[in-house]
Amino acid sequence: MARPTNRELRDAAGSEFARRLSPEYMEEYCVLPLDLGDDGRLRVAVGNALNTSVLDELRLALGHPLALVDAPAAEIRGAILSIHPDDTAEVSVEAAGEASLEAGSGRLDDLRALANEAPVIQLVNLMLLEALKQRASDVHLESTAQGLRVRQRIDGVLHDVAVHPPRYQAAVVSRIKIMADLDIAERRMPQDGRVRLKLSDRELDVRVSTLPSVHGEGVVLRILDRGANVRTLEQLGMDAETERRFGGLVRRPNGIILVTGPTGSGKTTTLYAGLQRINTPEVKIITVEDPVEYQIEGLTQIAVDARAGRTFAAALRSILRHDPDVVMVGEMRDTETVDIAIQAALTGHLVLSTLHTNDAPSGVTRLRDMGAEPYLLAATIQGILAQRLVRRVCTACAEPAELDDGERAWAEALGLSVEGATFRHGRGCAECSDTGFRGRLGIYELMTLSEQLRTLVVDRAPLDEIRRVASSEGMVPLHVAAWERARSGQTTVGEVARLVGEERLG
Repeated sequence: MARPTNRELRDAAGSEFARRLSPEYMEEYCVLPLDLGDDGRLRVAVGNALNTSVLDELRLALGHPLALVDAPAAEIRGAILSIHPDDTAEVSVEAAGEASLEAGSGRLDDLRALANEAPVIQLVNLMLLEALKQRASDVHLESTAQGLRVRQRIDGVLHDVAVHPPRYQAAVVSRIKIMADLDIAERRMPQDGRVRLKLSDRELDVRVSTLPSVHGEGVVLRILDRGANVRTLEQLGMDAETERRFGGLVRRPNGIILVTGPTGSGKTTTLYAGLQRINTPEVKIITVEDPVEYQIEGLTQIAVDARAGRTFAAALRSILRHDPDVVMVGEMRDTETVDIAIQAALTGHLVLSTLHTNDAPSGVTRLRDMGAEPYLLAATIQGILAQRLVRRVCTACAEPAELDDGERAWAEALGLSVEGATFRHGRGCAECSDTGFRGRLGIYELMTLSEQLRTLVVDRAPLDEIRRVASSEGMVPLHVAAWERARSGQTTVGEVARLVGEERLG
């Protein structure tokens, strides 16, 4: 039976069937009557499992046999709250709408009081709980003319969750600002903060970023699960050869190892996995990060704090006086950080860091463009690993898939073989929320610097030449590595095309 949409849930909350139940009852059991089906059964959206006594109560109160339909708990409760706020909450919410127009102390007091009202607190908590349940990395709250739009980024792709009425915009944003210790009076400038909280026995760090827009402030919540276990190189899903070579790099006594890729591509996770490989009592490892995403026993971890003057460069300079063997720098952001990292590598330290480039060979040219001398780069860089994440086909609903003519022509144009492949896609199920994907796979391109490549770096060779030589020496390009995952049925051709940057196949 099809899952109800957000609009269907909001419409159903005002129906005659919903009026037969109290809002408190519907919120407690997370149920919402929808409509009568052709078979005479009343469809009821449920967010949690119901016991027999609750089902009997519903049948009696609603007067019809029931057909239960699964729906996200946050959407059901959001619909109930939006249609059936209690009298006090209704007055407070309207006051918040007025408060958003003025910055006087009285209005801000109203807004602060509203942000601490039970319905608003419950709504924010439900958003975070649902995000945790769905494995979302980010929650986007966008103020629009229609209301507060909520979206979740799951496996790297945004999904709509709910749209709450405009009267909730100021209240929810203010509640989040209070949690993050931000200034609720400041609505014209962006703000950043952090929240540490515990949900469902899991400790979370939530990075909060606000941004003014035409219809009010938008908020993005980046969720970092502090209770999550750090993955090993084996668990990242590297192919055996890449794992062997990268594992060898992190065991080198000195030099620089870079992991490159766009934001959210898993670079830090890979660095942590590499550190886990060498994390022994004989090795002193110090990290400087923004923020510290995982806490690992045996490592000395430092968080960047620009307001306190603790930048990457300043922290790195201090770290080197603490006799480390290995240093991890969260990101090569500026020339000063690059220069200190190079000096650290030249004086016998192993430095691991990240960089934003499209592929591995581009890491060399990016550092060169940042002012690093080519001969120093050639002397210190041991290897560069570029990576991306593609969505994994849901194993619960995976089924064979055939390439159409456009996909086949597209693959052949890129020189990708389709012979002997076992393509698959997910048809959609409850396990993957009908997306056909669950989880992500790492795609890797590893370039280790040979003597020939070091010579090219010193000679300021063009990027294409560095890329050509690296490929001839065994570097597997990202799109080829991704294609092998599609050929084995772990991901789809569409995901490979998204990685390559093709909007249309064929």
